[in-house]
Amino acid sequence: MRKLLFAALLAMPLSVLAADPQTVVLDVQNMTCELCPITVKKALDKVPGVAATEIDLAKRTATVKFDPERVNVTALVKATTNAGYPSTAHN
Repeated sequence: MRKLLFAALLAMPLSVLAADPQTVVLDVQNMTCELCPITVKKALDKVPGVAATEIDLAKRTATVKFDPERVNVTALVKATTNAGYPSTAHN
């Protein structure tokens, strides 16, 4: 019985064992031109644990889908801030 259970666990994809992804909307400062969203997206995409980013220049927001076991909102804010675009979690 143990061998069967062990084999079943090995056959499961790792994504089943991972935490559910979370999404946060960041209010991003200093985005004033068409190139700014590219820089913000690149900064966020470099953070380990980020699965997807969507930047909205008109609203000056970044929507980030991430793995909460690998990264937190503080690290995402730090990434945009270090790129020259301070941000805060949207309320």
